[in-house]
Amino acid sequence: MDKAESLIRELLARADVEPGGSRPWDLTVHDQRLYDRLLRDAVLGLGESYVDGWWDCADLTDFIRRVLMADLEHAVSPRRLLLPVLKAKLVNTQSRERAAKDVSSHYDRGNELFRRMLDKRMAYSCGYWRDADDLDAAQEAKLDLICRKVGLKTGDRVLDIGCGWGCFMKYAAEKYGVSAVGVTLSKEQIALGTQLCEGLPVEFRLQDYRDLDERFDHIISIGMFEHVGPKNYPAFMQVVRRCLSDDGLFLLHTIGANVPKDASDPFTDKYIFPGARLPVAEQIATAAGGLFIQEDWHTFGIDYALTLEAWFENFHRNWDGVLSTLYDERFYRMWKYMLLTSAGSFRARRDQTWQIVYSKSGVPGGYRSLR
Repeated sequence: MDKAESLIRELLARADVEPGGSRPWDLTVHDQRLYDRLLRDAVLGLGESYVDGWWDCADLTDFIRRVLMADLEHAVSPRRLLLPVLKAKLVNTQSRERAAKDVSSHYDRGNELFRRMLDKRMAYSCGYWRDADDLDAAQEAKLDLICRKVGLKTGDRVLDIGCGWGCFMKYAAEKYGVSAVGVTLSKEQIALGTQLCEGLPVEFRLQDYRDLDERFDHIISIGMFEHVGPKNYPAFMQVVRRCLSDDGLFLLHTIGANVPKDASDPFTDKYIFPGARLPVAEQIATAAGGLFIQEDWHTFGIDYALTLEAWFENFHRNWDGVLSTLYDERFYRMWKYMLLTSAGSFRARRDQTWQIVYSKSGVPGGYRSLR
């Protein structure tokens, strides 16, 4: 056993993980070069070596949960984190030009992938599992919860910032009788979303949120704030205030981190969500300060683990005969790794899911929190 393998085994032992072990969270190593690669490339090397087929694990979610709980990502080659941290501090990686490119690289991979992976409404964010037994029910519960939290009523005009394929707008139009405008930077989302919302008072726009300047009764943003970036949080909040009616409510649904992160996970940033950054509570509160009154803050991060695991089940079930004709085996391993290790991060409580409700001047008589 060389020094690299000895060191990696020693580190993994802190998480009760054993290369060659028989438990579901243990690693099966196919290529002995793995140990040197992990010392050299740390977190990025772990993901890339999995995609390359150098190792496997029966329970990726629990493996990553254990690694994160043991804080092993900071035990290997911390200098490797220096470049992305400096880049995040010095460069606005969510500028207009970069934002459009990053959105296209992820969401324009082809609608068939997302149609096969997501629920029937194509909600690409955390479901609400409190009273749900399956993905469809969890996503519908999330959409209805949002509608009730902002108090939608017939005739309201609603803005959805980062509308995806329009699942919220379609649900709100059908169930609550509202009209809606949604903005996204993905042409593929608009093409499919327009079909899915045909006949409803729903408008899709290929538009940057910074260009919005019109009034709406209520504003929601679901799973988009992760792509805004800390340098742009104040501008985002100012746009929302500009567009929100004086007595309207704004609901922000976002993934959040426990501590500030100047750089995202290197594997996710390179291969899945380029440019994404998770906010911390203090950053959101600072950006909203002086512009809004916080009416409610709801945390249900563990629900995202359930959602990600359900997405993987759909992805895996639809791989043979459908998705395998569109993508190669490396793509399968890349998305399996992303989905299940992300679930592990939520199970380790490293990442959270937040729904925050804001008003401009305070709800008269107080806001009634809904769960």
